[in-house]
Parts: sequence; C-alpha cells; structure tokens
Amino acid sequence: MARRRLKLIFGPDMVKEPVIYQLGKQFELVTNIRRADVSKDQGWVLLEVTGETDELDRGVEYLESRGVKVEPAEGDLVG
Repeated sequence: MARRRLKLIFGPDMVKEPVIYQLGKQFELVTNIRRADVSKDQGWVLLEVTGETDELDRGVEYLESRGVKVEPAEGDLVG
C-alpha cells in the first residue's frame, strides 16, 4: 500500500460536488481529510490517500478530469 498527501484546490464550480466521496467509492482508496478550508466560492483540502499505486494514479487523474487542481502536500498536515 502506498500513501500520498495531496492538496486539492476547488473553484466555485466544484465546491459543492462530492468528489472526495466519489474518489473513495469509485477507486480502491482510503481518504483521510487532514485539514480544509471551504467557502461558497472556493476551497482547499489537504487529503491523505492510501491505496495501490495504480489506483492512486487513476484517482488523481479522476480529480483532475473533474477540474480539481491537485498538488503534492508536504509538511502541512496536522499530526
């Protein structure tokens, strides 16, 4: 099992979409929200994702295809 720490950045079109729920449902991934700040116009989430490497790659591709900006998150997580 691999683990990635990601920063997801949402624009106004994506703030209300359940993309993290869909990420865990459509792919064999475990998601753990470590920190977030979401308003009606924008938001970001620091997300820890665990799963097989190919599933992680597919999950990131899914997020990007939905319009979510995905960046690596380093040293910015709680605990």
